Amino acid sequence: MLSEKLLEWIKAEALQSDEPVYLYDKDKIIETCNQFKSISYPNTAIHFATMANCNSEFLKIIKAQEFNVFVNSLIHLNEVKQAGFSNEQIIFTASSINREMLHRIHDENIHVNLDSVSQLDYWFKNFTNKPVGIRCNIYNKSFKPKSGRTGVFIGENSRLGLNPDEIKSIKNKDLINGLHIYIGTDITDIDYFISYYKMLIELSQDFPNIEYLDFGGGFGIDNKGETNFDFETYNNSISELMTMLSEKKGKTIKLILEPGRIIGGQSGYFICKTTDVKFRNDIQFIGVNACSTQFPRPLLYPEESFHPVWLLDKNGKVKDENKITTKINGCSTYSRDYLAHNVMLPKATIGDFIVLGNAGAYCASMYTTFLGFEKPKEIFI
Repeated sequence: MLSEKLLEWIKAEALQSDEPVYLYDKDKIIETCNQFKSISYPNTAIHFATMANCNSEFLKIIKAQEFNVFVNSLIHLNEVKQAGFSNEQIIFTASSINREMLHRIHDENIHVNLDSVSQLDYWFKNFTNKPVGIRCNIYNKSFKPKSGRTGVFIGENSRLGLNPDEIKSIKNKDLINGLHIYIGTDITDIDYFISYYKMLIELSQDFPNIEYLDFGGGFGIDNKGETNFDFETYNNSISELMTMLSEKKGKTIKLILEPGRIIGGQSGYFICKTTDVKFRNDIQFIGVNACSTQFPRPLLYPEESFHPVWLLDKNGKVKDENKITTKINGCSTYSRDYLAHNVMLPKATIGDFIVLGNAGAYCASMYTTFLGFEKPKEIFI
């Protein structure tokens, strides 16, 4: 449910606008940051994945929480530096990095995890005796990735990282100072995380000068808009694993985590106005003054993206009775211009407001100029 506090914010900010708007709850961002800051392993660094949201105000909040950042593009690199993050606070990990970018990363002493054997060969040839990390795509026949989007991040069908054979072929293993892994997205199964972490720890035994393990992100948010990620169990499990590894190595190995969507996802709401109502085969079609290019996550993940939805009347009161199957469509002529499919909402009238939750990450950041709509305003409260 929308809290009374949030409803007051919506009335004060969004209902006064004739254009769609994103509204962010700063306290919710900080609350989630604190859950990661509570991880008990002493040598832990949290690097927020800026692909989730690189808004300058968002970055200020992250920086104030003493988080670092993870980037994968030149634009985001420049934006985090402009926000005040130092080179030491940045991790750069991407695929198919061009040579100019590799030289800039090296010259500015920004930490990087390389994605291929060819990148490693170029690095060792041009930056003699300069340690570097690698992104690992590890798997075995008895343990397969989860189905769905997770399978594109890791496993034999993923293009990302070095696979087991490629990792074995590395000649300068003494110059690898860190191992990185990213096992998927929106995962809440702690055992699934730990299974891959154990595989990475086992792999680290082949690298004598390991200084860190980067477990990436993928921390899930549930479909109801409330995080059900078990931080306590996760904390206990990874702290135990890292402590055992450090004892075995005879030195403290750094733990790096790269949370993205979970940091701001629940903090954000997309608010737009009802401009039309139609019925087709007993399904209500609510047309709004927004486009799916302004709220793109359902456009890019039509089968997997879910955002809780509320219908508010003109005065900002939640309408909650006599719900019917509803689709929310944008105002362009594009046939796939939908913001939500098959959600249960009361009958709408023109002038009502739609509030879509879980909109604080991978929503405004995915905005595209396709169809010709302006990027919505983002308000932090």
